[in-house]
Amino acid sequence: MSVLSKLMQARLLLQAAPLKKSGHNKFAGYYYFELGDFLPTVQQIFSDLGLCGLVSYTADIATLTITDLETDKGVSITSPMGSAALKGCHEVQNIGAVETYQRRYLWVTAMEIVEHDALDSVTGSPDAALKAEPKSAKSVPADELSKQDADTVAFLSEIAGNVRSMIVRNDIAGAYDEIESHNLEIELKTALWALLDSKERSAIKAEATQRKQPKVD
Repeated sequence: MSVLSKLMQARLLLQAAPLKKSGHNKFAGYYYFELGDFLPTVQQIFSDLGLCGLVSYTADIATLTITDLETDKGVSITSPMGSAALKGCHEVQNIGAVETYQRRYLWVTAMEIVEHDALDSVTGSPDAALKAEPKSAKSVPADELSKQDADTVAFLSEIAGNVRSMIVRNDIAGAYDEIESHNLEIELKTALWALLDSKERSAIKAEATQRKQPKVD
């Protein structure tokens, strides 16, 4: 079986798998697959079929190379490297954000994963505009989120997805550390708050309060 035949079989097996979209862009109003939603299943399918996927980057191109381990023949999928200028983030965080997006998009392309049209959601389709709530009803976090550009919203949504996954696993400390690790400015932290529900915010608040308590020897 050729590498392309195996890749086609892998796509069909993934299509039959019970996947769930855990990523939710509340600002733009759509759900999406995070890497953790489908990549473990893809890796198991690849292992069963004798395939291996490897992502690499240059300054200009992101590449996913899928190799048949029996023949060493492969097929490559490429994407032009973009850039990010996320507010309140260091240069290395912007690089990491771009690589995270590219890695996800390469796998989505390779496995022909169908998702909602995020472009219409971010830029605003006529139907979405008619259904939108008036700005006067927005909370402070939602209002702050509405001021951010699409790249920043996507970046914050990625963080919110990671936080949500950790809270589901009852790793509240890890969720708190995930937020703190990005050294977000106060405006971005406020905007991030709008992407979390009340239970998630309460869990983070409780962890922050606990950490502020003096330690007793």
